[in-house]
Amino acid sequence: MKRKIKEWISVQIAKNPGKMILLGILLFNIVFFLIAAVIISNLSLTGTEKMGFFEAVFCTVTMILDAGCISYVIEDIGTAGVAVAVICLAIVFIGMISFTGAVIGYITNYISGFIENTNSGNKRLVISDHTVILNWNTRASEIINDLLYCKNEQKVVVLVNSRKTEIEKEIEERLEDTIARENKKIRKQYQDLNFISRFFAYREHKFTRNVTVIVREGDVFSSKQLHDISLEHAKSVVILGNDINNTVCKFEQKEITDERSRGNSQTVKTLMQVADITAADYSDDKQKIIVEITDDWTWELVDRIIRYKQVKGKCNIVPVRVNKILGQILSQFSIMPELNLAYKELFSNKGATFYTVDHEPVDDDSYIRSYLSNHKNAIPLTVIDEDGESYACYSSASESDIKKTDSVEKSDYTVALNEDYDAGHKNVIILGHNSKCHDIMRGFEAYRSEWNYKDGKDEVLRLVIIDDEKNLEKMNYEQYPFVTETIKASIYENTLRQQIENTIDKFLATSGEDISVLILSDDSALNEDIDASALANLVYVQDIVREKKEQYGDAFDVERIDIIVEIINPKHHDIVSSYSVNNVVISNRYISKMITQIGEKEALYNFYTDILTYDTDPTEDGFTSKEIYAKKVVDYFKHIPEDCTAAELIRAVYDASTDKSLPTDMRNPTIVLGYVKPGGKMILFEGDQSDIKVHLEKRDKIIVFSNH
Repeated sequence: MKRKIKEWISVQIAKNPGKMILLGILLFNIVFFLIAAVIISNLSLTGTEKMGFFEAVFCTVTMILDAGCISYVIEDIGTAGVAVAVICLAIVFIGMISFTGAVIGYITNYISGFIENTNSGNKRLVISDHTVILNWNTRASEIINDLLYCKNEQKVVVLVNSRKTEIEKEIEERLEDTIARENKKIRKQYQDLNFISRFFAYREHKFTRNVTVIVREGDVFSSKQLHDISLEHAKSVVILGNDINNTVCKFEQKEITDERSRGNSQTVKTLMQVADITAADYSDDKQKIIVEITDDWTWELVDRIIRYKQVKGKCNIVPVRVNKILGQILSQFSIMPELNLAYKELFSNKGATFYTVDHEPVDDDSYIRSYLSNHKNAIPLTVIDEDGESYACYSSASESDIKKTDSVEKSDYTVALNEDYDAGHKNVIILGHNSKCHDIMRGFEAYRSEWNYKDGKDEVLRLVIIDDEKNLEKMNYEQYPFVTETIKASIYENTLRQQIENTIDKFLATSGEDISVLILSDDSALNEDIDASALANLVYVQDIVREKKEQYGDAFDVERIDIIVEIINPKHHDIVSSYSVNNVVISNRYISKMITQIGEKEALYNFYTDILTYDTDPTEDGFTSKEIYAKKVVDYFKHIPEDCTAAELIRAVYDASTDKSLPTDMRNPTIVLGYVKPGGKMILFEGDQSDIKVHLEKRDKIIVFSNH
């Protein structure tokens, strides 16, 4: 029996040391109080002759808590014997140590442990309708940042394996920077008002923080820890690939990068765990799992998981092919740099934005004509049918604008479109490399397939690649017929600047078309080297442009050279902007914006997939995939349109592009979204279209949503 008791005590101490200590403290104090009460009740001191046992217990406790209460036991300490005084003082001292000190110490330790466990993520979090982010990379803070533009309060829980303090600091800096920048714009907007009006206007429109972020450190593969962050009650779950830029040395990085390029087993494992929870009966309905994918192997496995684990209306898995999307975006920006300005707004929750609304199946033409006849606060784009569901897509400042009905005044305003419109030739110089190069080239291939569709047509694309020898060999650019030349040069070589200048001169001399210079940032570089090569190449290009402007004056048209700079770290945005570059592409920010929007409106995924993909094989009836284009006003119209309102321009262009007198394959239903002025001033139509005045000029470019 004695041995079993010892074994039980030993096991309990090993499993629950805190509880055993508390039990020991309580048992010792109970025994001590009982013994002290017996002693006091048997002392028969003056005033305590009739003191009962339980009253003696009370006096013992009060005497320990407050030594002044010794008067309940000894009326006059001066007349009491030494033995009695010593006994009472011993009870006080021992009680203070064993009861007051031990209990306070235990409670203090318990509170410290509670705080530590909470910080480390060991306590269950009772929360719902929140966004969960699993893992961390350079895109994560941008996802949280874009939630600032949502109308409602947002709750975000981040679960990472390590670096909790650093991540919290990164999030805080990112949100504070955005809030400060937006409020600065608001102050500037109302700076011409008097002090009182300015004060109340700023107070009304002040940009405030509406995002609560909780970062927890733990294991993303742990079912318990996923339940502890209430994953089953989250509105959306974002699974990111871990960043290696901050976590490895340069000797390990190449090996890990090569391994990740072949496949990401961690992403697959995380998705399986998350899908198992969100597909369960106890989880909320209509949860969205957005998973980042950067390689074909992971894509194939994720596709299989979707077929096996996705429960429609319960667990909806949305795969986002990061490199493919960024490759498509960067290739589109190289061809039409103005799209960068348009996408910055359209892919965000600020200003003119894409929305989807459930809608009954209907053909696009009937839907658009019907909507345009009695709505003028939003722009209808298309109706998409997917997996038995149908929804309409819009460009609008808010969902409430989509529902507004207004009578649209009939107008005789018309435009004449150029039926033989051609996109022309595109000259692109690419400097540097990143992990998306193959996807960028696929984007160029798709564009070439769509616009090089006529037999005997001249090549629509001419690309020159300037990069170091190692990456040129790895990419094998010779396989692409539109790559006219590859030049070996490193940013550390003195010949690089001259090679760039020679290429620009060659394009300027042989083509009347504009030139795009796409400067790529190496996303596999260590954190301290991120964007370094892109910034170095930018210095060379801007120096060349500046010298030519000084040499040739007005004879050199600076607008002919568009510089598109990709950066990964948003902190470098101001550095690039100081070089007078309008087209700064923070590539991670586009993915983050898309993930944020898809988290709110899942149906946008299919819409984005469509607009970023060119038709590679047009049908007999023409082109089916719709994209966004920036078209020169002087080429797109037979005559530059007269001044009008946005409402008139949108309807006139749509009527002209769907003219029934044209053959079916020549009709190209077109919706105007806005236009861009030289120098980068962009106007996207939002709000009441009849109040927006439009004045188009020869050098403007019109932003349209069309098949071709």
